[in-house]
Amino acid sequence: MSTSFTLSAPIIEYLSEVNQPEHPALTACRVETANHPKAMMQISAEQGAFMSFLIRQLDARLAVEVGVFTGYSALVTALALRQNAGPGGKLFAFDISKEFTDLAKTYWQQAGVESTIDLRIAPAGDSLGELASEGYAGRIDFMFIDADKPSYQDYYEKGLTLLRTGGVMLFDNMLWSGSVADPSDQSIETVALRDLAMYAKADPRVRAVMVAIGDGLMLVTKI
Repeated sequence: MSTSFTLSAPIIEYLSEVNQPEHPALTACRVETANHPKAMMQISAEQGAFMSFLIRQLDARLAVEVGVFTGYSALVTALALRQNAGPGGKLFAFDISKEFTDLAKTYWQQAGVESTIDLRIAPAGDSLGELASEGYAGRIDFMFIDADKPSYQDYYEKGLTLLRTGGVMLFDNMLWSGSVADPSDQSIETVALRDLAMYAKADPRVRAVMVAIGDGLMLVTKI
């Protein structure tokens, strides 16, 4: 299980105490995924709390997630959509791993939100394009992007096509454990994250801000 960048264990425990309690299915997903070999791919509990708050504030009905893993962030989103829209909310969740998402489904079932989630196992770039062709261009309220970093630019452009005016995209891992601040790190992932941050900063179609929540979140609002 990942934790927010630079936060100490006592601070993380304090945040857990003062934030709203997790749904039991979220707790089960978080605790069980902590033993997974790729546990660091899961978002932190405090990041989930922030995402839930933001989705509620947006009064979101339609959402997209790119990169599901064992389903914690998708479950956060689906629960918030249910609070906003009841059975009328919908999360389109894209991943390429049936193995990981089969685990995710067990937690979604525990929470009773499986019908809210339209899971599609295919390359996310293709799925985003298909969603636009299905009539969702300009209609999506909220997007969470947490997948292969070199493809973030593609997801950004396709996400803007889908996003409504005033809608929000979140890009995860934008601090990349601090590597983005190290000029000597020229790995493909680090360079892709730096490039996207500067691209969004200069993009007149959006307002963008980066914050040190989780491993760094960039929030992009379509204007």
